[in-house]
Amino acid sequence: MESKNNVTFFVLLGLTQDGKEQKVLSVMFLLFYILTVVGNLLIVVTIAISKSLGSPMYLFLANLSFMDVTYSSCISPRLISDLFFGKNTISFQSCMTQLFTEHLFGGSEVFLLLVMAYDRYVAICKPLHYLVVMRQSVCVVLLVVCWVGGFLHSVIQVSTVYSLPFCGPNVIDHFICEMYPLLTLICTDTYVIGLLVVANGGMICMIVFVLLLTSYGVILHSLKNLSPEGRRKALQTCGSHITVVVFFFVPCIFMYVRPAKTFPIDKSLSVFFTVITPMLNPLIYTLRNSEMTNAMKKLWMRNPHLYSST
Repeated sequence: MESKNNVTFFVLLGLTQDGKEQKVLSVMFLLFYILTVVGNLLIVVTIAISKSLGSPMYLFLANLSFMDVTYSSCISPRLISDLFFGKNTISFQSCMTQLFTEHLFGGSEVFLLLVMAYDRYVAICKPLHYLVVMRQSVCVVLLVVCWVGGFLHSVIQVSTVYSLPFCGPNVIDHFICEMYPLLTLICTDTYVIGLLVVANGGMICMIVFVLLLTSYGVILHSLKNLSPEGRRKALQTCGSHITVVVFFFVPCIFMYVRPAKTFPIDKSLSVFFTVITPMLNPLIYTLRNSEMTNAMKKLWMRNPHLYSST
């Protein structure tokens, strides 16, 4: 598919034009990125090695951590490099590639969070049927659906922009290639295109968020039927999930469930969405999950009981 435009590269205005601020931000974001990669990979390795973390919940958590690493890696390394070296240009093809990858992993994570909520619903509300409902084949199918859903969402977003004419302005008031800033550079009426983008991105966020709130509402309502210990563990797990959901969906809804316009706060929200949240997710899931923290301690202390069920 040929792109009908005269633009071969874009200029990213970034977060700031001040040289000293750029250097400070580059060091800070490098630290955040290292913590993101180390924290999420630690979760993946711990779940892969520890036999005590063999339930579907941890399979989904490992996939979420993998998505956070790859999602952050699509954005942070280039952002850090641009800030440190003062480079602010990106080729048209690289821009489209970045747009595709960020929506692929971001979209897949939206669906995965819904799957994780369903897993907790079955575990807490239908415990006697859990092993049957969430058997391995079902978990694999659910993961495939998440990735396919993210892929289709990303293809629709990118194909919508890629086929439009860019015939002059090439300055993006952002630090990444994002849908709404790109639409302001299109030299044709983008009203209908903006509605399609909102429908594809915003409606997905909104519908999934409502489903998540409903599912966790049902779960919390059912906790009265559990023992005090069971209620405590369920609250710990659901509390972690709800915290991640809020951090992920509140910025997502603000950025996409609205007319296709740009606002000054968008860049700050994007930093939180793309840099901070992937770093916080490992902390949220590990600090509030005793099974995960115990497995990590055993892993790093090389406890011989690591490879046996607990």
